[in-house]
Parts: sequence; C-alpha cells; structure tokens
Amino acid sequence: MPVVAALAVAVLFTGGCSSARDTSLSGDPSGSATGVSGSPSPSPTPSLTPPYPTGASGCHDNEGWTVEESRDWVRLVVDTPKENYEDDEVKVAGLPGYDGPLCRKITVQVEFWKLVYGVANGADGDRLSDGTRPDYYFDIRRVKRVELHTDASVEQKIALPASLYATDRSPCEGALLSITVGKPLTSKELPKEVEVGGGEDLWGRATVDFRSKRVADHELSEPSAPQVCSPDGKPTADPADVPTPGSQPTDLYPTDLYPTDLYPTPDRSFDIGDVLRSPTP
Repeated sequence: MPVVAALAVAVLFTGGCSSARDTSLSGDPSGSATGVSGSPSPSPTPSLTPPYPTGASGCHDNEGWTVEESRDWVRLVVDTPKENYEDDEVKVAGLPGYDGPLCRKITVQVEFWKLVYGVANGADGDRLSDGTRPDYYFDIRRVKRVELHTDASVEQKIALPASLYATDRSPCEGALLSITVGKPLTSKELPKEVEVGGGEDLWGRATVDFRSKRVADHELSEPSAPQVCSPDGKPTADPADVPTPGSQPTDLYPTDLYPTDLYPTPDRSFDIGDVLRSPTP
C-alpha cells in the first residue's frame, strides 16, 4: 500500500455542568446547600488543523501561491509507480479535507524521458562536478508528456509508455519520470549528472538532481547492465556473460580479464548532449 500521511483526529470532550434544578417530589430541598466538590472536567484537546483545510466554499484557497507552495502540494497528491503499488501508473489522488481540494487548479507536467547509457572511453572530455571523469555518458530524450490541470477533486491516472518500460528493453536504456509544476522542463532544467547504482530515498527510488525547483517528484528506472554498453549506447555483450561492476573476482571472471577501465565501478553518468539541444515535444 502507498504511504499515506495519516491525519490524527482529536475528539473533543466538552465537560459541561448540569443546570437542572435540585428538587424532590415532596418539594423539599435534597442535599446540602454547600457546593459538592468533584473531579474537575477535563480540558478539551485542541483539534489538529490539516495543512490544506477547506473553507466555507468547500475548497482551499490557493490564490497567490508561489511555485514552491504549489510544488509542495503536488508532492502530496501524486503517486509515482513505485509509490503506487496497485498499478504501474502515475496517479493523482487527493484526500478530501487533508489536501484540499484547491479552489484553483494547478498545471502539472508529467514527462517520461528515455536515457541511453554508454561506457565513457578515454580520460579526456567533459568532467563531473567534482572534477572526476564519468564512468558513463547518457543521452536523454522525451518520450511522452501529459499536461494535467488538477485540484485533487477527482482521481487522475497516467499510463506508462509501454516501450520505455518494457521488460525486454535494451540493457543500455533507462527511464526517467519527472512531475513538474507549470510549463514543461527545458534542457537546462534536466539533470546533468545521474548516479548509477547510487543513493535511494525513503521509497527505494534512486535520487536524481534536477536543476529546477519546479520538479515536485521523479522516479528513475536504471539500465539493467550499463557495463556492457559501448560509448554509443549499444550492448556489446550478453549481461549474463559479464560480471556486474564492483563484483568480487572469481576463477571464472579474474580481475585481469575485466579491467576497471573497461567495466568501471558504477558512479555517476554525464549527459554529453546537455547543452547541444532542446527537449523534443
């Protein structure tokens, strides 16, 4: 089941005092004229206010929201395929009263990108941000874009591109999903470096650094065997016949047979065409 932020509801107990008159059937007072001491009434527990409460109109007023405010709200209502365990799709679903719905719809871009990886050859050429050379280069192209106008009042679903997520896709190909507030991403907002086999977030998704504050969410599907790919992104061997980078040497795969220069330990890849093009529509 996807992780859902649970809203704790505090039940209010009102400890009112009885105002009924103290009379008996005979008309005589019953009880002492002095006040009776009892346990004090419990103080009401303050209720928790949801982050996006609805007003009298039944929606949350988002007029004048900044890009950051819109982005943070989108993160609550959009589930990526790994977050959405029920289906392989992107889903927009709100929790009424918790995240709206909003009074004004927000424009959201759901974009799918094809990444083609190749082993970096030679020590010359472009360098990573830390000054080292990349182990891999990658080329990135948009495959599909869906523009949504959402206020979380109705559920919306976007199917994944079948060819991009096919089980038999090339071992050199990866897929990147981006969910962005506003207009489509430009080439200068795309990630310039992508870590291969690197860190993961709370949901087990590989982390990717986009160069834009408009990106609300993302998900990377890495290539299955970039170590067998040529510099131009073509598989040169069967992944079953080549050990994964960083694996321990064995009698079958001694270290001198697979030098690290040819099959490097996975690090970061570099978009070699980053500044030479704009994304395809």
